[in-house]
Formats: sequence, structure tokens, C-alpha cells
Amino acid sequence: MNRFRKGMKEMATKKMKSDWSEAKKRCLLNQADIQMAKELGMTPKSLLKNIPAPNQQWKAPVKEWIRDLYENKFGRVLG
Repeated sequence: MNRFRKGMKEMATKKMKSDWSEAKKRCLLNQADIQMAKELGMTPKSLLKNIPAPNQQWKAPVKEWIRDLYENKFGRVLG
């Protein structure tokens, strides 16, 4: 792999890590919740898009939503 591609790969990895840390902070998630979201194939962007607005009282918080989806798919919850 040449130096340019290696540098681009490192930048993409750093951005992805920062995206996940932002989603973790804004959605009030712990590491187990992040792991469940990754196993479900979610992206940080999809988590951030699903944060309920104040007028969406019916919508579950992202943390509960991930846990419900994971339990429905795998029959258990991590952590």
C-alpha cells in the first residue's frame, strides 16, 4: 500500500472513531450500546438522525431503541 492510501485510510478511521464518540455522547450510550448498534449494522449518522425531538413524545430514546431491536433480533441484550 502506498503512503497516500495509508494516510487516507488512517484519516477515515479517525473520522469514524470521532463519529462514534459523538453519537455516544449525544445519544447517552455506553460501550455495550455502541457494540449492539454496530452488530445491527447501524452507523453513527443513523443513530443521530433518530434522536427524538421534543415534540416526538411517542419516540423511544436511542438507547432503548437499540436495545429493543437487538433483543428482537438476537434474543438477548449485551451488558
